[in-house]
Amino acid sequence: MIKFFALAFTLCLLTPIDSFSIQSGNACRSRIPSLLRASSSKSSPYYSIETSLTGPGNNPVHTLTFHSLPHSETDEVQHASNDDEVIHPLQSAISNTQAIVIETGKIGRQAAGAVTLTRGDTVLYATAAREKDAKESLDFVPLSVDYQERFSSAGLTSGSFHKRDGRPAEHEILTARLMDRPLRPLIAPSWRHETQLLAWVLSYDGVRSCDTLAVVAASTAMYLSDIPLLKPVAAVQVGMMEMEATSDASGKGYKFILNPTMEQMESSRLNLVIAGTEEDVLMIEGAADFLPEEVFLEAIEFGQDVIRVLCQGIQEFADVVGTEPKTMQSSDDLSQTLANIQQRVNEVMTEQVDAMYSTDGDKAAKGQLMSECYASVIEILADEFPGQEVAIKSALKELLSRRMYYRAKKEGLRCDNRQLDQIRDLYIEAGLLPRVHGSALFTRGETQTIATTTLGDAGMRQKIDKIDGMTEKRFYLQYTFPPSCVGETGRVGAPGRREVGHGNLAERALIPTLPSEAEFPYTIRLESLITESHGSSSMASVCGGCLSLMDAGVPIKRPVAGIAMGMLLDHKDSSSDEGIILSDISGTEDALGMMDFKVAGDRDGITTFQLDIKCEGLTLSTMQRALEQARVGRLHLLDEMEKALPATRDQLPSTVPKMATFFIAPDCVGKLIGPGGKQIRAVIEDFSLVNLDVNDVGRVQMSSFDSSKLTEAEEFVKKLVEAKGGPKEKKERAAYQGPPPVEGEIYTGKITGIHAFGVFVEILPGAEDGSYPGLEGLCHVSELAKDRVRNCEAYIKSMGVEELTVKYIGTTKGKVQLSRRATFDDRSGSSRGQEGDAPPNGAQGKMSDDEAAIIAKAIEKVAEL
Repeated sequence: MIKFFALAFTLCLLTPIDSFSIQSGNACRSRIPSLLRASSSKSSPYYSIETSLTGPGNNPVHTLTFHSLPHSETDEVQHASNDDEVIHPLQSAISNTQAIVIETGKIGRQAAGAVTLTRGDTVLYATAAREKDAKESLDFVPLSVDYQERFSSAGLTSGSFHKRDGRPAEHEILTARLMDRPLRPLIAPSWRHETQLLAWVLSYDGVRSCDTLAVVAASTAMYLSDIPLLKPVAAVQVGMMEMEATSDASGKGYKFILNPTMEQMESSRLNLVIAGTEEDVLMIEGAADFLPEEVFLEAIEFGQDVIRVLCQGIQEFADVVGTEPKTMQSSDDLSQTLANIQQRVNEVMTEQVDAMYSTDGDKAAKGQLMSECYASVIEILADEFPGQEVAIKSALKELLSRRMYYRAKKEGLRCDNRQLDQIRDLYIEAGLLPRVHGSALFTRGETQTIATTTLGDAGMRQKIDKIDGMTEKRFYLQYTFPPSCVGETGRVGAPGRREVGHGNLAERALIPTLPSEAEFPYTIRLESLITESHGSSSMASVCGGCLSLMDAGVPIKRPVAGIAMGMLLDHKDSSSDEGIILSDISGTEDALGMMDFKVAGDRDGITTFQLDIKCEGLTLSTMQRALEQARVGRLHLLDEMEKALPATRDQLPSTVPKMATFFIAPDCVGKLIGPGGKQIRAVIEDFSLVNLDVNDVGRVQMSSFDSSKLTEAEEFVKKLVEAKGGPKEKKERAAYQGPPPVEGEIYTGKITGIHAFGVFVEILPGAEDGSYPGLEGLCHVSELAKDRVRNCEAYIKSMGVEELTVKYIGTTKGKVQLSRRATFDDRSGSSRGQEGDAPPNGAQGKMSDDEAAIIAKAIEKVAEL
């Protein structure tokens, strides 16, 4: 019987259960059998799922491979005669549809969920972990997300002192926010376990961005764990290329690109990152070059088709892996208790909440009334539901959100008694500060910012060290949100994640309107200091920043404004099509509403956008309504900004240094810099320049407050490098061609050079016709005399001779070595006073009259002090 089972097992190993063929570029895997193959019940032309016993300890390793995606260049599936076998399309080497391979079971098995994601030569590793015990005192989902691009992934090392990857850089913080924002709304609201998502870039090929891959990897890791993520989430990047009419079959004049390469993004008019579920959009982020709203919506629909396939694959992958049931904290009894608490809160607090909303008042007054509501509900229901303070507060928050929705639906009024599309009162002042290059005060309701612009040369550029190399930013916006702007105290120092995200959003909103470097060579630093905050401070930074640029005389292409849109729903599970869209949301509407949709642009198109929601998705029709309402609000803002500052200042302020830019030959750069930077420093000092910067390609940029000095400096530099663009070539010196010296022989030769380190002596003459020079050698200072020589030059001068008698002691590395000291031992019977080249009267080793005179003068000066 044992032999029978052994034979049967062997036959199973030798018989392939299934086979597949994938080709990506030049790499091809052909018909490799697996020990165990588990296929999903549905066949898909886009992906396949496999399981093999190839992990540590022969544990199962599950692999999900996306061979192609919708809208890709190879989005055609060839079917063989056998309907059960799907032959996946081949991947072109230049296609944007490289296979995406997600694997679990081999690495990180102690985490709640862990996957590796591979595309091309890029590999990411993501984990999801949670604490065993819940923290019942919390009233929110405790989720933290971190992302790190390891320098070793690109074969580099961190430039820090410790040569170790340290605190996250700005772009890593932005990617971590991209991971956080679509996943947080889909975690069960009752989840109170500390949860952490981590993602690392382990290998990077430099072809495409890793941002969307990090979202997909983190989502998959969490969905495979017991953390209650309600649905799979995926993300894609969409670019857009303009097409010639003859090559564009659609006649639109543009073409969307799925997951574009870095090279394609350089000429793309759109950089859109979309995250969502199989049904709806959860998050959008990106920038555009004044694109119309309809093109923007079309791009979202393009990306959502791909996200749908990715989510389907992740769902089937989880089914095959067989993850544990999601850990839901609320049992039937607890769910009933929460329902009872919500019912009682509705009964006792509805009237007080409605009265609060109908009362006029500013942020402080409304905040006080809301605090009284929270205090009242705790006082009323604490005895009825002991130990449930957190649940009672959560129920009141749900009631506040719902009553806000009903008030807007029935009366068309918001919590601050504005109309649904009404913009808060505006106060705008340009040129606020006297000495800065450009400034503006922008106030919208109780949100206010002071925006300042500083102009400088290339030396002021912001340098960023990334895994794809060092980059420089000619324009950057720095956003500061001090605790005093909301009437609080707190830490002040390095920017937090929120500040980094808001500053980056406002920065991207203004980039398309900036002039090119050829038109305006200055580096531009924009700062936004939030002095008051009650919602949408990032969009206030866009408006104030634009006005500050105009006040500084930056010739922008057109003014840009930003607005934040919100949405109210009866319940977070309701369809977004039933939502009520709000313009210019306040902080209260942001906290209690279901959407924060920030849109910036000019009168004709969009420059940046950011969408975050708290419901389970947003339909395209809802987004279309929000975009149209945002366009109307944006036009109102632009009209008011134009009243405050109709156009860019005609001249740069007097506090801005004048700039001159020109080019020199690249091989002249060293001549301009000089040894140790001596020459470039001299130019800066001699012509009173603010700065002078030159790069490797010969681009020279100099700045000065004096135009005449700037012109003189430019003329001087051009003359300096005129001599055929660089250092002259040295003529090779003719070599000695006479008879070689004999080692150990004594020669008397002419002194040709005296230096601190020794004396050069010509021991053999050159040709009489001058065709080659004589043979020179070095008599080192240590070989001049038996006693120590303190000063070589003074010693030779004290001898009063033009020739030296030396001994040839050999050649080292082609250099002739001589010794005068060695000649003393060879002259037997002679005293030092009889040496032909010794100092007269036995003066060797004694100070000369000149040396004594110098020392005497030095002593006299010291005595005078």
